[in-house]
Formats: sequence, structure tokens, C-alpha cells
Amino acid sequence: MNPFEYASADSLDDAVALLREKKGRVRVIAGGTDLIPQMKSGVAEPERLVDLKGIPGLDRVEISAGGLRLGTLVPLTEIASHPGIRESHAALAQGASAAASPQIRNAGTLGGNLCQRPRCWYFRNEDFHCRKKGGSECFALEGENKYHAIFGGDDCCIVHPSDTAPALVACEAEATLRSPRGERRVPLADFFVLPSVDVRWENILAKDEILVSVFAPSPPPGTRASYTKIRERASFDFALASVAAVLTFEGATCTRARIVLGGVAPIPWPCPAAESVLVGHALDDALIAHASNAALEGAAPLSKNRYKVSLTRGIIRRALANLNASKEGT
Repeated sequence: MNPFEYASADSLDDAVALLREKKGRVRVIAGGTDLIPQMKSGVAEPERLVDLKGIPGLDRVEISAGGLRLGTLVPLTEIASHPGIRESHAALAQGASAAASPQIRNAGTLGGNLCQRPRCWYFRNEDFHCRKKGGSECFALEGENKYHAIFGGDDCCIVHPSDTAPALVACEAEATLRSPRGERRVPLADFFVLPSVDVRWENILAKDEILVSVFAPSPPPGTRASYTKIRERASFDFALASVAAVLTFEGATCTRARIVLGGVAPIPWPCPAAESVLVGHALDDALIAHASNAALEGAAPLSKNRYKVSLTRGIIRRALANLNASKEGT
């Protein structure tokens, strides 16, 4: 680990000023559950760490008639257990509950979970100068790619590791970002970027910019939501594949559908083809199978991860069937 300065910010203005002074060589830290391992392995070599934990309000949960606002420092444990979040945004609570281990959820924050770096072993190994680290080759394309992307990975086949991101994208959440240039709001779906847009980074945050909060609007009446995750170790692990499904029903008819996949692409992967299959119809086994097949159209598995196609198709079917059953049981 290289030597670094430590600074504790007491306001957002203070934090962005500290970032700007050493632009590009500063990282913000809160829980540190991902950043510290990056620094130990040489993936991250910041000259300064800016601690956000002293900034008032960044750990706040606000629930109103309009929706849910979460500060970037809200712990994953609180998101998973908060009664209001479990009621209004069930997929998000389930996603936070599925992340990592209880100890990491206690320390890990929403912002850290959304902004964490990929777990690709070539990226995390200092001996491999891959494309994400400025090299010319994605070693996983022809190498050990069991856990890698089946969508969107032509330039770099990482998968996004977050469990809260697919759920929030499915909830049509919006992120608030802060920099010396002021504040901006972006749909969370646009916050993440494919390697074809920026192979070195996974989101649109500038080097002197902070993710401040996330807002998820209240869902319409008749909405059912879930987050389903398949992993190798039941106790804690990253997703082999996951799906956030948010469906709205009027009577038996699905009037609105959002399906977003995790663990299969460099970004939370939306499935508009599957959504269009569902909207305007009552769900039955045949329609659910049709939607699940549509979601996997265009998948391009690598040499060792073809299993992800059938696995992902299966968990989409499970998620949709469970939501349909919960709707019928109300």
C-alpha cells in the first residue's frame, strides 16, 4: 500500500474542495470495505483519502408520499431492515439484505455498494495489466471467465457487483451528484456506463464529484417487487446472476414492468424486450416463459459461463412466478 494523506470532511463543500486539490489522485471513503482491499492489492493508489462520515445528513433515510431518499452513507443493514423501505421498495431491501456478509453490511454503505469496483481477478491482480488498468487486452475474454459477462462485455467482460444497483434501477431511481461545479441529478440507469463508453471506470462520476444521495419514487398502487439472487455460497457471495423485478397490476393485468439483471453485465442490465412481453397481459406460465426467453435474447456467453444463460432465464421465471402468486394472494 502506498503512503497517503487522510482528511476528514465536515461538509460537502469541504469534501469537494479536498477532492479538487489533487484531482484524480483522491478517493472518498466511508465504510472502506472495497477501497481498502483495492489499496492493499495496488488497484487503487490514492494520494489522499477524504472521509465522508463527518458530514451531517449523508446517513439519513427520508420517506415521504413522493418516495424514498437515501443518503450515500446509509448502511446496507439499515436499508435491509428498515420497515418503511421493506414496505415501499421491497426489491431494494432484499438486494441490500443479499449483499455480502452481516459484518460487511454493517460497515458498507449505499454509496460504496453502488460505486464498488468489479471483482474480476485479472483486474484485482497487480500482475495483469488489463484494459481496465490501461492495457490493451481483456484477459478474461480468452481466460478464466466463469463469473464474467454474457451481455455488454465486448471490450471488457466484467460484471457489476452491486446488489442494490439492479433494484434501484428497476425502481427508476435518480442519483444526486455534487462537485465544485454544483449539483446535478441523473437517472441511476444513466449513472453506470459500459466499457465501450469508458473502459477505465464504471460510472459517470468525475474525479472531483461525490454521489450524495439516491431518490426512488413511490411505486404506483398495485406494485409488487422482488430481488432474486443466485450465488455459489449461500452465506455470502457475489451474484452469479440476479434479477430485480418490479411489476404493477390492475386486476389481473400487468400494466407496468421493470426487469433489471445483475451479475451478467458490466452495468445493471435492463430487459425491455421482456418488459414489453408482460405489459398489457395477465401473467400465466406461458407468458412468463416467453418473457424469460426474451430477456436472454442477444446473450453472448464466453467459453466457461454458458451456464449463466439458463441460470438467468430460470431465476427470471422464478421471480415473475412469485410476484404473480403474491398478487393473486392479496
